[in-house]
Amino acid sequence: MDAMEQPYVIVGASLAGAKAAGALRSEGYEGPLELIGAETELPYERPPLSKGFLQGKTPRGEFDVHPAEWYAEHGVTLRLGTAVTALDPDAHTVTLDDGSRRSFAKLLLATGASPRPLPVPGGDRPDVLTLRSAADSIRLRERLTPGARIVVVGAGWIGLEVAAAARAAEAGVTVLEAAELPLLRVLGPEVARVFADLHRAHGVDLRFGAKVAAVEDGGVRLGDGTLVPADTVVVGVGIVPNTGLAEAAGLAVDNGVRTDAHLRTSHPDVFAAGDVANAFHPFYGRPIRVEHWANALNQPATAAKSMLGQDAVYDRVPYFFTDQYDLGMEYTGYAEPGGYDRVVFRGDVAAREFVAFWLADGRVLAGMNVNVWDVVDPIRALILGGRPVDEARLTDPDVPLEELAG
Repeated sequence: MDAMEQPYVIVGASLAGAKAAGALRSEGYEGPLELIGAETELPYERPPLSKGFLQGKTPRGEFDVHPAEWYAEHGVTLRLGTAVTALDPDAHTVTLDDGSRRSFAKLLLATGASPRPLPVPGGDRPDVLTLRSAADSIRLRERLTPGARIVVVGAGWIGLEVAAAARAAEAGVTVLEAAELPLLRVLGPEVARVFADLHRAHGVDLRFGAKVAAVEDGGVRLGDGTLVPADTVVVGVGIVPNTGLAEAAGLAVDNGVRTDAHLRTSHPDVFAAGDVANAFHPFYGRPIRVEHWANALNQPATAAKSMLGQDAVYDRVPYFFTDQYDLGMEYTGYAEPGGYDRVVFRGDVAAREFVAFWLADGRVLAGMNVNVWDVVDPIRALILGGRPVDEARLTDPDVPLEELAG
């Protein structure tokens, strides 16, 4: 089989993988195309797993990336329940878990990430759960019952969304967080307090500065000897990019699979997208790995174009969202701890209807709109404009953001 006959192969039947298959076809690629994934289900989007699906509001089939018939109709060979165990970029082959080998002309790694385990005695008990797959969400949902004692370890996005779902199910919830506030590294203290207040208002027992020592019969043992009673422990202490395949293949790996702005790895015929990709971002001038739905949704279009030889770069400003109780939020931009001077607000913070802006030298680095809608585009424009803004006008709700971004 010569290179022209060899298929394009996508490793990871995820949102990123399925979107890449669609993008390759829409960009005119007509050759053989294979999508290989270890999960047995059709590729699906993950945000509902900690939101609507976990609460029983969103039916399972509603968040499939494509309907089942789409793959055959578009000539995509979908291999589910199949793990890729080895990658040889120079030989242009992958090895599957049945020992067979598949050749490829170009390959996309969309292998995603895995939840960090809880590295304490008892961290692998059957009543200790993580949330990454639809099966995980179903297993957890069965335990969210009135009066159940749910302990969430980690006050990040997943942990807080699980806490909200558990409270909606009338379960008792304790959140254990090592830092002084939830989401502290992501949002900083000014905005993190909003989420602390939100969860306390809904009856969540938030315990900060908590060190988990062990999980044992009856609950979670803290470093100070306290036993926090639990029927179920949910671990949400971050995810780790699935780089094992790339690393063993000799690709450049550093907090994910390193790629250029075209999403090309250190091998010219291998690309990466989604949670696993640490991609050079032209606007920020350095690699960035963002563990959010928007990257998995949007990077595949760039990867597909690059695989087909087009001069495409991925330069979208990071974006993510959350829904907790009656709070809906969108965050646009990128502001690292220590990378901004201050946070300013427009709107009513106490009523949880506001926009927060992270500033450095008067420039907007990021904006987060809470229960305020249709402002993502002007926030993005403010960020990309890169110019100092008038803070008094920025914080005045009567001044349209479009005027400031203009």
